[in-house]
Amino acid sequence: MHKFLKLFPDSLKCPVIGMIHIPALPGTPRQSSFPITLDAVRKEAEIYKNLPIDAVMIENMHDIPYVRNPGPEIISSVTRVACEVRNILRNIPIGIQILACGNREALAVAKATGCQFIRAEGFVFSHVADEGFVDACAGDLMRFRRQIDAEDVAILTDIKKKHSSHAITQDLSLLEAAQAAEFFLSDGIIVTGTATGDPVATQDLDSISGRINIPTIIGSGVTSGNLEEYFDKCQGMIVGSHFKKSGKWSDPLCPERIGQFMGIIKKLRNL
Repeated sequence: MHKFLKLFPDSLKCPVIGMIHIPALPGTPRQSSFPITLDAVRKEAEIYKNLPIDAVMIENMHDIPYVRNPGPEIISSVTRVACEVRNILRNIPIGIQILACGNREALAVAKATGCQFIRAEGFVFSHVADEGFVDACAGDLMRFRRQIDAEDVAILTDIKKKHSSHAITQDLSLLEAAQAAEFFLSDGIIVTGTATGDPVATQDLDSISGRINIPTIIGSGVTSGNLEEYFDKCQGMIVGSHFKKSGKWSDPLCPERIGQFMGIIKKLRNL
């Protein structure tokens, strides 16, 4: 069984990963007081603890504008945050993403804090992101995972990632990108819309379905309104914006929205 799916009970169809977007970290333009940041993170972890979420992922999304090769102040801060979340959410998988393209760093944090998966950018091929040129990292990343004995940490990889130009790979289909990620040992691919909160085109999911042997995870735009049309087309969902008040990624978590969404998921799993 694939590393990602091994994290969940066999009976759990389409695991839902809720987001914790860390307030801006030290050294970034919108940095908060770090004790206040930790309090905010603990509060969101406690919200998820009291709801039937399947997994949670931590991301430094408020650290805008993003830079390549995030510094030690970011890595150490995310490590502390991950420890806080892990202490509260002991019974579900936790993932790490460090922007921008902090894939090795996320893997090291996951290894050190007992988290179970990461989300990696730029795994195969190249693209131009809003923070600059992103080149393929699969070879280095998979070797690094081996070097630090983190083989139990699943690596979920974006393909044709949102907020990016893919003109240099326009002759490659989404399926070809997915197949390349599988060939380079990805533990699951993440498919997104064009931006945060934008829905994934169902035809994109159909173009991949049944043609790769690793999980497909929807990484943007899932809501209570479109959930049913996606449910049978993927093996997991990452939900950020829809779980927030007003449906904006930068808002606080909304327990009512999460509860409603997971209620629909429960019904679909029982059909």
